[in-house]
Amino acid sequence: MRLTRRVFDDLALWMVGFGLFIGVVFPPAVVLFGVPRAIALTPFFFAVCVLAGCMVGAVNIGLVRWVVLPRLRALADGMLQVEDGIREATYTGDWSKCDPERCKLPVDSDDVIGESASAFNKLIFALTRSHDVEARVGDFTAAMSAQLELAPLCQGAVAAFMQATGAQAAVILADTGGELSVLASHGVEDTAPLVTDDHVRLCLRSGQPDRVELPEDLEVRGGLVTFRPREVTYLPLVAQAVPIGVVVLARSSPFEPETRSLSTIFARTFAMALANAMTHDHLQRIAALDPLTGCYNRRFGLGRLREEFGRAARNDTPLAGILFDIDHFKSVNDTYGHLVGDRVLTAVAKAAKERLREGDILVRYGGEEFLAILPGAATGDAREISERIRRAVEEHVVQDGSQAIQCTVSLGYVATPDVRVEDETELIRIADEALYRAKGAGRNRALPGQT
Repeated sequence: MRLTRRVFDDLALWMVGFGLFIGVVFPPAVVLFGVPRAIALTPFFFAVCVLAGCMVGAVNIGLVRWVVLPRLRALADGMLQVEDGIREATYTGDWSKCDPERCKLPVDSDDVIGESASAFNKLIFALTRSHDVEARVGDFTAAMSAQLELAPLCQGAVAAFMQATGAQAAVILADTGGELSVLASHGVEDTAPLVTDDHVRLCLRSGQPDRVELPEDLEVRGGLVTFRPREVTYLPLVAQAVPIGVVVLARSSPFEPETRSLSTIFARTFAMALANAMTHDHLQRIAALDPLTGCYNRRFGLGRLREEFGRAARNDTPLAGILFDIDHFKSVNDTYGHLVGDRVLTAVAKAAKERLREGDILVRYGGEEFLAILPGAATGDAREISERIRRAVEEHVVQDGSQAIQCTVSLGYVATPDVRVEDETELIRIADEALYRAKGAGRNRALPGQT
């Protein structure tokens, strides 16, 4: 029963009151044990007993304040210090005042006081852990939101996932164009089987995380390192309620529950960044492509030529360019119309693409003119590819009803360092001069550029 609004005041009143009560009932009680009534029931004895009861109550109050109050005061002061630290850190970012080593209380008893101090210490540790997780998620979010390019984003995410979870291997897969493909990996020698892995497919379909504990005798080769994974975790990447990919993590020891929770938070954050990067990549591809032929447009193509020319100059490797256009294309438009002319352009671009090597770049340079950029190709390679393109176009037939339309192309090619050029503009100029020499020599032929 509360008497005041202060616990220790209540305790003092109850102790003094109990002392008075004992002082009053003690004299009659001792009569029962043989003390003469003439002694026990005198005013003097009553006064002494009441005074003794009050003194015992006062001593008890002192003991409580000496033994209990300091511990409760330490608990209150610790809470106030943490509260002050949280308020300051909310605006300054300095969480040093909430450090467990600075704020923890000594646990020097096995009772409720000790339990309170221990609970306070656990609370401080949980607060610090929560802030650490918040900071790591914030850093991860900032890193992911700062990058829109797909490849560096995924490589950065792989590194972040591995650092946060202690995984020895990580792979990011995503649904690109209706097909599951590997966007980034580390620590895995062969990622191809993951594309058809049942756990990956199930995780992608369900949008739910999955984990597999592996036998200790199973050995996986990861790059230059051989390790025995004990657990493989599959984390779905879900953006706007649609699963778009999966993160696969493997470690030689089981993941801790806290680590799994942190990786799940990372996956949710990364999913949005990945969706944005994939959209950006798709828009970039659309902006870089000629809508009719599917080749790169002139602006993007010249940018790529500049990059490849700089790379070839730095690495002292060859670079070739082929400039070609369709012979008498105006006659095709005038005779059959522009729709048929568009079909011819598309057919020529398709035939040329099929004769290029992997890594070569085809650009619609303008109108019926195309530019092929061949990294690592010398003069002989450029000559051979030019002839392949010329023959492919010559043999291709475009049907327009009963009309069979055939066309040819004239080509000019040039390759560095066989032909010395100062920059990519001069390379195009020399190839263009070779193209016009081919036209002047009767068309449907490929000629080398000359300085």
